[in-house]
Amino acid sequence: MVDHSPSQRLASTGEPREVLPPEVERDLVDRARRRDQEAFGLLYDAYLPRLYRYCLTRVGNETDAEDLTEEIFLKVFRAIEGFQWRATGAPAADPASEDDPPPADPPSAEPGSQEPRVPFAAWLFRIAHNHVISFHRRAATRGPSAELSEAIRDDRRGPAEIAEAKVAAEEVFAAVRQLPEAQRDVLLLRFASGLSVAETAEALGKQQTNVKVLQHKGIQRLKRMLSGEAEGAAADAEGRRR
Repeated sequence: MVDHSPSQRLASTGEPREVLPPEVERDLVDRARRRDQEAFGLLYDAYLPRLYRYCLTRVGNETDAEDLTEEIFLKVFRAIEGFQWRATGAPAADPASEDDPPPADPPSAEPGSQEPRVPFAAWLFRIAHNHVISFHRRAATRGPSAELSEAIRDDRRGPAEIAEAKVAAEEVFAAVRQLPEAQRDVLLLRFASGLSVAETAEALGKQQTNVKVLQHKGIQRLKRMLSGEAEGAAADAEGRRR
């Protein structure tokens, strides 16, 4: 069996992600801003697996993850008219509260400019991040759920492979939830949701350097946690053989 790194294991716990070509995504977003429901539906289809996976890894409960995903898409639909492309690294004010979507961005540069752009994904996952924070605050009095979604599977694999992948997902999700919040948020956006460093920085309101540092620290911590579990399991097995 190939021993994947924590980041590879985290990235592989969901269904294949559909990533839209930049020019296609931009066209769909601009059409959706004009209330083109077909365009928004295509964006919904493209981002649904990634957003659901992010919610699931944050709450660990299929029912809550499904509800959160739909609530976030509803917020995005209501706010998308105000979305504007802007240069990477340009300052953006924080929302008035976690329940509000990020404010509209400043106007973009002239067409044909080579200035890098903040992708739609960063804006969407910033809304998702804030909404999940609000969910946890509202649910602070409830105990954690250990339910894991049956959606984390691949029907092309056999029962043994599915079971093995599910165990791996449980291990990684449990370990990720034990990370400090900042490291956990970065790893989930980077590897569970497939965002780039720039997109993750924009979604969390951090500098790219900070994201890289948090990613490195989180992965190193995950390695220690997961290797510790493996060593413990091996010791238990050795003890049973004696």
